Amino acid sequence: MKNLNIPFQTIDWKGIQKTEHIGETGVAYWQTIQFEGLRIRYVEYSKNYKANHWYKKGHIVYCLKGEVTNELENGEQSVLLEGMSYIVSDDLSSHRSVTKNGVHLLIIDGDFLK
Repeated sequence: MKNLNIPFQTIDWKGIQKTEHIGETGVAYWQTIQFEGLRIRYVEYSKNYKANHWYKKGHIVYCLKGEVTNELENGEQSVLLEGMSYIVSDDLSSHRSVTKNGVHLLIIDGDFLK
């Protein structure tokens, strides 16, 4: 059996490379740390960002700065403000993100949300 424990470490996000992800409108910048079965991302959505697909993957999302509207495929919406979180498991609620003025998020996902 593999040891999947993660030893203590600090993360300096300034040193993590950004990748660009184009939305239906706007752009998202991801800084990603990957462990086996666990992904941690610092994500910044630009002004007027709208995701170009429905996410089926589960997440734990914490809003660090700004505001994001979460649209569910069934038409429901919720707003995440600074200091708020949401959680959803894989394949339970297809969702996408929309911003007016941009947002900074910490997003955690992985095998534990299956």
